[in-house]
Amino acid sequence: MKVKTILVSQPEPKTETSPYFDLSDKQKVKIDFRPFIHVEGISVKEVRGEKVDLNKFTAIILTSRNAVDHFFRIAEEMRFKVPDSMKYFCQSEAVAYYLQKYVVYRKRKIYVGTRSFLDLTKLIKKHKTEKFLLPSSDKLKPLIPEELDKLGINWKRLDLYRTVVSDLSDLEDVFYDVLVFFSPSGIESLLQNFPNFKQNNTRIAAFGNSTVKAVTEAGFKCDIEAPSPETPSMTMALDKYIKAVNKK
Repeated sequence: MKVKTILVSQPEPKTETSPYFDLSDKQKVKIDFRPFIHVEGISVKEVRGEKVDLNKFTAIILTSRNAVDHFFRIAEEMRFKVPDSMKYFCQSEAVAYYLQKYVVYRKRKIYVGTRSFLDLTKLIKKHKTEKFLLPSSDKLKPLIPEELDKLGINWKRLDLYRTVVSDLSDLEDVFYDVLVFFSPSGIESLLQNFPNFKQNNTRIAAFGNSTVKAVTEAGFKCDIEAPSPETPSMTMALDKYIKAVNKK
């Protein structure tokens, strides 16, 4: 079966230089974007119920832009003035750059990991005397608390936002050759929105081991997997697959 249409379960890229647009032009396929999940902030009332005193922390661990947004949202709603002395440990350059939305970058102590959380822990380890706050979602990768516990540091997790299944009912009668997923939550959304979904000729692409596992555990076949040494990105994996099947 040739591939002519692809649905990516994420928001549409905001930059024109996205590799998905290049893939669409190169392989002459139609690529649509639709987030299967979205993030909602946890109310300040619920957060207060956790009885966490923000004044007690000297450092913040930021793993995503959502974490940045919701930490500063809650700080404002709780009338907590974030001290200038606060240290920020950002998982990636993208997160650190986004932090500029809320703080004057050059006047703050900001530490940036290269990409993975394990890279960031090397920086955190050098500041073991700090009291760390981890603004989090309700669905936190187990790796993160495990690695922080290993460091033997003083840290606290505080859920400030949750992952919610999006309403996809308008897609009920729309069919794509390939569905692309990036997290187990995307598969959960598919099953909640379409409990009678049958894979039939639809190919499923999954990024990351946990997503591949969620696909197979749901009883579906995972046709395209990324990353791999040969195809480190999803667009490269899609490109390779489309080349192979569209030749036939």
